[in-house]
Amino acid sequence: MNDTTADLGLIRNRTFDEIAVGDSASIQRTLTAQDIQLFAVLSGDVNPQHLDAEFAASTRFHGVIAHGMWGGALISAVLGTRLPGPGTVYLGQTLKFLRPVRVGDTLTITATVAARDEARKRLTLACACTNQAGEAVIEGEASVLAPTEKIERAAATLPEVRINAAGDGLPRLLAHVKPLGAIRVAVVHPCDALSLGGAMDACRAGLIEPVLVGPRAKVEAAALAAGVDLAGIAIEDVPHSHAAAARAAELAGQGAVEALMKGSLHTDELMSAVLDARAGLRTKRRLSHCFLMQTPAYPRPFILTDAAINIAPTLEDKADIIRNAIDLAHAIGVAEPRVAILAAVETVNPRMAATLDAAALCKMADRGQIAGGVLDGPLAFDNAVSAAAARVKGIASPVAGQADVLVVPDLESGNMLAKQLEYMGDAATAGIVLGAKVPIVLTSRADARDTRMASCAIAVLLAHRWRTTPP
Repeated sequence: MNDTTADLGLIRNRTFDEIAVGDSASIQRTLTAQDIQLFAVLSGDVNPQHLDAEFAASTRFHGVIAHGMWGGALISAVLGTRLPGPGTVYLGQTLKFLRPVRVGDTLTITATVAARDEARKRLTLACACTNQAGEAVIEGEASVLAPTEKIERAAATLPEVRINAAGDGLPRLLAHVKPLGAIRVAVVHPCDALSLGGAMDACRAGLIEPVLVGPRAKVEAAALAAGVDLAGIAIEDVPHSHAAAARAAELAGQGAVEALMKGSLHTDELMSAVLDARAGLRTKRRLSHCFLMQTPAYPRPFILTDAAINIAPTLEDKADIIRNAIDLAHAIGVAEPRVAILAAVETVNPRMAATLDAAALCKMADRGQIAGGVLDGPLAFDNAVSAAAARVKGIASPVAGQADVLVVPDLESGNMLAKQLEYMGDAATAGIVLGAKVPIVLTSRADARDTRMASCAIAVLLAHRWRTTPP
């Protein structure tokens, strides 16, 4: 007799007297990255073979694999819910691990009754886990005390569990950056409580020494509204926002400040001042925006670019956008970032310009025109961030499923993706503009305090890096 199903909402057992040698039951389960993370949390087994994709790639398995006992736990699930089911007492288990299990693998876990001990109401069951290719992954033998009374219960409703990997991102970032020392930052037109408060938070955290550039009366009024004490804080008094942007850019060009931070003015005003040749801030690179993001659904921080500056970037623009993103990745400690160039599909389609650009950018990287990272594209979003999705589509790539940088086709798609991740994916974010001689912190009125602080921390990292290696 083979039992592979259970009534919806009910869980029932089979008593010892109802079970014969040869009876079996099975379940199926597809391994996800979240399964691995949750098992690590529960067990405390944080072996990098299971959690660190970069380390795992250098091992004999050439990638992340599941904990062996994750499969063992699935055998327990069969015994406890199917055969014999509720009331079963586990007595012993042997296991032999034959093959690794990777994200996206689907296991069939089967327990088959091999022997009955009538006197002691004990069962011996042969246990087997096979993958989607029919290959044996785990084999073993279980010994259980079978129930003697019928049990039928409503299945328990399990709570939704989310792995919040982003929760400690800001403290770790601040701890990493603080020993570097504060940098002098021109805060441009901080004439509302939010923008001024954000700058002063970063000052109190030891990240920046602010120079407030704006109309003194408005800045002081904003300080009063925010409950901020400006004692000892430098103020550059200028008549209006245009003058504030120009003066801040001038200070940066003179080396008087090492970064710029947007206050309560339009982004276009600040960018126009930065791009003005008189400021001396332009480099050979095009300016572009990067979001550094961390979400509970992804095992590492990643960079999303460009969601704020370049509306419809050309191929040449995209090359600079990628170069800027690679520089940011290096600054945060990613030695060779994996860059996924996104499109709607993962194949080159002459009618879809984004796929042609992706293919060209990859070839530019092959020829050394873009250096410092590993590029692949076009990749659809699911293939870029999900190893399982990439495997299903037969994509063999060093980037697919483990991207460090996501390059979007245009500003609209990038902006929508960033906000979806932030508001519906609980992503922690930090935004920065690269391509000028100083980093530029772009803030939004909707940004949380942590976002502003993290953005300043990124500016500190870049400024210290650029002291020895100018952009």
